[in-house]
Amino acid sequence: MIFAPAPLTRLDRSLFAGSAALRPSPADPVLRGLSSAADHGRLWLGCAAACAAIGGRPRRGAVRGMLALAGASALANGVLKPLLPRRRPPARQDGPLRRSLPTPRSSSFPSGHSASAAAFTTGMALESPVTGALLAPVAAAVAYSRVHTGVHWPADVVTGVAVGAAVALATRRWWAVRPDEPARLG
Repeated sequence: MIFAPAPLTRLDRSLFAGSAALRPSPADPVLRGLSSAADHGRLWLGCAAACAAIGGRPRRGAVRGMLALAGASALANGVLKPLLPRRRPPARQDGPLRRSLPTPRSSSFPSGHSASAAAFTTGMALESPVTGALLAPVAAAVAYSRVHTGVHWPADVVTGVAVGAAVALATRRWWAVRPDEPARLG
């Protein structure tokens, strides 16, 4: 189990309880569906396919986003989860499947869904800022959905977002972002 300072643990539990205390709303099935759609990167693969069909900057963004997603997913799920195990939140007793998804068996820390969402969206934004801005609310909703559905603590999600964004930004070290200006004749 990972060690977290008591104030951080209290904040984590308080934020989680705040999400659990929300009244049922039409957002519940939407967030549950969004969380499920993001399983195994399917949501982001669909977005990448649509952007590839558009061409230009969105196509480059889709390629960078998928590479970042692969790297972030490997880091979060293959390295950090086994290295820093954490129990998932307890199952909620707040109505028949109002929010809960089946509890995954893997470690809770960090959120792989959040890492993938942030990696894809940040990678997309590096190449196509407009497309990245359009996808940012979807990525934020996927990240929040993991707390809302009761399968992650808030700190897991925040760490997942940080991992994903960092991996996407690191892609600039080996693949430069293409500048917008036209080439100059020498």
